[in-house]
Amino acid sequence: MSTAENKSLIRRYVEEIYNKANLNALDELLAPNYTRYLATGAPLNRDQQRQRLAGMRAAFPDIHLEVVRLIAENDFVTMQVIVRGTQRGAFMGVEPTGREIAVPAIDIVRIENGKMVEHWGGMDSSVLIQQLKG
Repeated sequence: MSTAENKSLIRRYVEEIYNKANLNALDELLAPNYTRYLATGAPLNRDQQRQRLAGMRAAFPDIHLEVVRLIAENDFVTMQVIVRGTQRGAFMGVEPTGREIAVPAIDIVRIENGKMVEHWGGMDSSVLIQQLKG
């Protein structure tokens, strides 16, 4: 795939999964052997990532990602986004606050055969906790 096609895949991921809350699209966008690497804990497979995203949606029902920048080279795409939402459920040990968040995130994704295969990065958790705790 071209870098333009890879960027398009990432835009679709952001729109479908986060902005439209369509977790069913994960099967189309993520390879069966998809691996999500987080700063802490063991890597997640596709089903575990689905559960993680459902948990985020439960905590922030209005979650929305704004794409700031996409940079593509070969089979990698780096996305810089702003994660926005209102905390309505418990998240990262913080009970619902009703506070709005605007948290920067940077992710790197490797794409193979038109699907996301490996995924690193995430939100700036220190900024997130600071905003939730006020």
